[in-house]
Amino acid sequence: MRLTILLVLALLPAAGGSLAAGGAAPARTAVFYYPWYGTPERDGVYVHWQQRGFRPPASIASAFYPARGPYSSDDPGVLRAHMVQIAAAGIDQVVVSWWGPGSLEDARLPVVVAAAQERGLDVAAHVEPYGGRTPASVEEDVVRFRTLGIRDVYVYGAQDASPQEWAALNERLGDDVRTFVQTPYAGYAAAGGFDGLYTYDVLVYHGGTMRRICEQARRRGLLCAPSVGPGYDARRAVGDPRVKPRRHGATYDSMWASALAAGADLVTITSFNEWHEGTQIEPARAHVGPRGGRYDGYDGAWGLRGRAAESAYLLRTAYWAERLDGQ
Repeated sequence: MRLTILLVLALLPAAGGSLAAGGAAPARTAVFYYPWYGTPERDGVYVHWQQRGFRPPASIASAFYPARGPYSSDDPGVLRAHMVQIAAAGIDQVVVSWWGPGSLEDARLPVVVAAAQERGLDVAAHVEPYGGRTPASVEEDVVRFRTLGIRDVYVYGAQDASPQEWAALNERLGDDVRTFVQTPYAGYAAAGGFDGLYTYDVLVYHGGTMRRICEQARRRGLLCAPSVGPGYDARRAVGDPRVKPRRHGATYDSMWASALAAGADLVTITSFNEWHEGTQIEPARAHVGPRGGRYDGYDGAWGLRGRAAESAYLLRTAYWAERLDGQ
C-alpha cells in the first residue's frame, strides 16, 4: 500500500482517470478543505498566509510550511494536485469551508467542486458561522449547493439558533440533503432534526470521547462522524498557547483507532489544509524563515525522513481509510 501511494503522489499533478460518480457508495471518509489562500501572482496579494504580520514566502502564519510553498487556492494546478492527493489517500469526500454568499470561498466553490469531481470525489459544504447566518439563510444556501451537486451539508457552530429552528429547516429540506451538526451532544443534534453529528475540534474532543458520542448518536438514530486529526498548533497564526503535539504520528493513529473502535459511520478529518491551526495532513517540508524561525515539517513521523516524510500523513490516511472500509 505504501509503495502504491508513494508512486501516485510522485506523479503529481499528472492527470488520471475519473472514477464513476453514479451509484457511488456513501462516503466513509471525509476531509475538511480550505479554499481561502492567495498569492500576489494569482490574487494580487497574499491571502491568509500573511495574517498576524507574517511575510510570505519567507515566513507564514503557521507552525508548518507547505511542501509546495505558499499557494493560491485559485490556481487550477494546485486544485488538481490537491484532489489527486486526497483521492490517493483513500478519502471519499471533500468538505469545503464556505463563508456565505459573496465570500471568496463562495466564488471558488464551483472550481473546487469541478476539480474534486474530476477525481471521483464527492463534495460537501462546510457552512461556517458567516455574518447574518440563520436557518432561513442556510435554506437558501442549500439551493445553491444543489445546483453544484452537493447533497451533504455540515453546519459549524449551529448553537447560534435554537434546535427548533434547525428542526423546521431540516424538515423542509427533505430526504435528498443530509445535514450534519458540529456538536458532541446527540440530544441537540436529534432535537435539531439533523441526520448526523461531527466534532471537528480535535483539541477538545479527543479519542476518549468518541465511543460515548457514537453510542448516544446511535440511540437516537443519528450518523456518527467523529473528527480525527494529527494535532493542533495555532501559536503563530492566532497566538493560542494550547498545543496538541503530533508525537511523530502517534496522535493521528490514536484518534483513528478510537474512531474505528467507536463504530463511526463516517470519519471526518480535521483537516487537509487548515495551516493556521496546524491540523493539516497536506504535505509539509522543513523550512528556515527569517530571524531563525523554523518550520520542522513531518520528519520522524512513522520513521520517515526527508522527502518521504512530506507525505507521511497522506500515506497513513490511506492505511486507516482501508481499515475503515474493511469494517
